[in-house]
Amino acid sequence: MNTITANLQGVNSRIAQCARAAGRDARDIVLVAVTKAFGAEAIRAAHAAGQRDFGESYVQESLVKISALADLDLVWHFIGPIQSNKTRQIAESFAWVHSVDRLKIAERLSAQRPEAMPPLQVCIEVNVSAE
Repeated sequence: MNTITANLQGVNSRIAQCARAAGRDARDIVLVAVTKAFGAEAIRAAHAAGQRDFGESYVQESLVKISALADLDLVWHFIGPIQSNKTRQIAESFAWVHSVDRLKIAERLSAQRPEAMPPLQVCIEVNVSAE
């Protein structure tokens, strides 16, 4: 068993234990594997071990990986701060965005999402403490 497979099994085991302790179904919990420091081959290995959701925070690096791994059934999550000039690439390439902190970014992502794609899933950041 390779390290990636062993690590994923360990994390998924801990998720299952915590879910049971909380009275939840572990199948309702999505593990997003952050791969910004790993190449396409490591992502392929994680996919072979059952991982489907992957998070990236650098647009340019992620686009290379997304293209190289287009043959796999992966769900891509953008997890970093979003610059206005990167919204089109994010809207066209990711299924999820974590997190949108400005209306301008939300509007750009919505307007730039290709109509042929399913709606972009977005987590909204809300600052309730005015920090």
